[in-house]
Amino acid sequence: MARKEQLIESKPKSRVYQSPRLSKTEPLLPQKSSGIYINRELSLISFNERVLSLGQDRSIPILERLKYLCIVANNLDELFEIRVAGLKARSHEELGHSQLPDGLTIEETLTILGKRTQSLVQLQYEILNKSVIPELKKEGINLLNFLELDNQQKRWASAYFKNNVLPILTPLGLDPLHPFPKVLNKSLNFIIEMQGKDSYGRKGRVAIVQAPRLLSRIIEIPKKNKVTEITFINLSSLIEAHATSIFPGMEILGIFQFRVTRNSDLYVDDEEVTDLRQALKGELSQRNYGDAVRIETDKAISSFCLNYLLTEFKLETKDCYLVDGPVNLGRLITLPDCVAKPNLKFKLFSPKYPEYLKGGDLLFDYLKREDILLHHPYECFDVVAEFINNAAEDKNVVAIFQTIYRTGSTSGLMRSLINAVNKGKEVTVILELMARFDEETNINWASKLEEIGAHVVFGVVGNKTHAKMCLIVRQEGKKLIRYCHLGTGNYHPKTAKLYTDFSLLTSNKSISTEIHEIFQRLTGLGKVKSLRHIWQSPFRLHKNVIRAIKNEMMITKGGGKGKIVARMNSLVETQVIDALYEASNCGVSIELLVRGVCMLRPGVAGLSDNITVRSTVGRFLEHSRIFFFRNNGKNDLFLSSADWMDRNFFRRVEIAFPIFNESLKKRVFDEGLQIHFTENAINWRMSSDGSYQLRKSSSNQTISCQDGLLKKYS
Repeated sequence: MARKEQLIESKPKSRVYQSPRLSKTEPLLPQKSSGIYINRELSLISFNERVLSLGQDRSIPILERLKYLCIVANNLDELFEIRVAGLKARSHEELGHSQLPDGLTIEETLTILGKRTQSLVQLQYEILNKSVIPELKKEGINLLNFLELDNQQKRWASAYFKNNVLPILTPLGLDPLHPFPKVLNKSLNFIIEMQGKDSYGRKGRVAIVQAPRLLSRIIEIPKKNKVTEITFINLSSLIEAHATSIFPGMEILGIFQFRVTRNSDLYVDDEEVTDLRQALKGELSQRNYGDAVRIETDKAISSFCLNYLLTEFKLETKDCYLVDGPVNLGRLITLPDCVAKPNLKFKLFSPKYPEYLKGGDLLFDYLKREDILLHHPYECFDVVAEFINNAAEDKNVVAIFQTIYRTGSTSGLMRSLINAVNKGKEVTVILELMARFDEETNINWASKLEEIGAHVVFGVVGNKTHAKMCLIVRQEGKKLIRYCHLGTGNYHPKTAKLYTDFSLLTSNKSISTEIHEIFQRLTGLGKVKSLRHIWQSPFRLHKNVIRAIKNEMMITKGGGKGKIVARMNSLVETQVIDALYEASNCGVSIELLVRGVCMLRPGVAGLSDNITVRSTVGRFLEHSRIFFFRNNGKNDLFLSSADWMDRNFFRRVEIAFPIFNESLKKRVFDEGLQIHFTENAINWRMSSDGSYQLRKSSSNQTISCQDGLLKKYS
């Protein structure tokens, strides 16, 4: 067995891991479904169940556990805004009878998905109320409703409501002249049931109050003298407690919070659009008012108010989620930042700046000698930022080519590019306008860059530019030398601290020449040239992955040892799954690390006996894509921006790039793949029915791969 395939010898120090309640998720498939694929939407719910398990893990600091509950809430928002909304739209068009790849119809999928999500949400609030809030209280952090405050706190809260909340509320009484208002996607609202007559003699029955988004959803109540406890009240509780102040003189029968999730996918007709930016601006203005797909409301809501809301939003009872707590649970993610208690959070760490780069040389000088590999967030993203900033400042740099998918509303990278333009360099930016939920940010950056003279290109209509590439062209003597950065993650300073990704900086002529060719394709017109080293979609990435899988089959049939190890966020493309099944039947050893959705069914006799699937969830979001093919000991290894999904293979501009340097290749293999497959690594193992079990070693001593890497790079 090759050295790269052996278990690592130097293991991080073990710690006991307490298995949470969700140590095994329920099977994803109903009894009648025996297809060879797992349902995509149900697999996504299973991923969120694994994330929710971290909210139950008592070895994790309590404020971090609260964050996991909020992350699940935000994930479910996107599930409904995009996936459920899309299925519902298809169901209306196709009467719900169309079969999905796993064999379930759309209607069956929506039914099972609804039941699973209802259970997940119920557990989410159970963890919040029975575990997280009581444990926060023990630590001196109180998250209370208005009735739980003492008299002094109530007086303060009432004054706060009168001075800071009431002046910006607009109560809307509903009658023939005041129809039901447009309710913004995911906004906090209240429906009020009342009786009585107002000063105009109008009979009141129903009213709506919309909470402005600028209001903080949690409000800190000032401490009493010498009191160390911190007390917060939810905005929803504060508004509910003061309904009579909003509707003076009326008898309030009930006030109930609610929140509506709408279809938020943008549609732009590739064949009809003439100006993508203008078309997107028009779509963005309507995103918050798409068709309703879910409603969340207080579990105590009256049947009258519930039926009223369901009728207005054209929803059914199954689309309603009754919750025991704030409907906008995701907004509680700001609470940990309001509390200065480091012992209740993950231990702070500073991403490591590589020692070998501290000699003072320009990165360009170092890259003439050898490549640089960075493993984020363990190693700091500052090196990448420095690479681009150096290019902006260096008088010898003549051109910068850059792709942007997500970079944030404030970005040092974008400031560097603007600086480069101002210094007279040729700057070309391939800026993806269709990056979901970042469209407006990217439109704003495009305008700023164009105003100062940068070349801004919006990629290829119908193919999102998702590849992470930066190419620097530098005049050195009489030659133009290319340097490039290639990565698995975005050029986003915030996510670079939260996502695990790899970066490669290189001056390798073969790689940099092909990257330049890709940029030329994106900005200009011309026939596709064959790339020898880089696999690019939508042209060759899919074919090359299939070919590499088939090659391992041929090697195994010839008496060799075929081996595939790959990690990604999602695995859903059925041709690749079929090829993996075929390879498994030939005896190829296949190990897959799939963080989220996986439609492949591992461990099925006669189909996938030699395939194992694991999933790692933890402090950081596992985001790297790594493809390893043993190839008779050549150990081909690629880093990529692409998951194994239809969209990445056929409807996006993606790249998979090889690591040539053997020592760097070993680092990627060891840190990005092998550590997750050690016997005592903490991760989830997928069963053939689509359920997941938390893996535990026989000694019950397990290690976190992320903790091990944090220790290594600290």
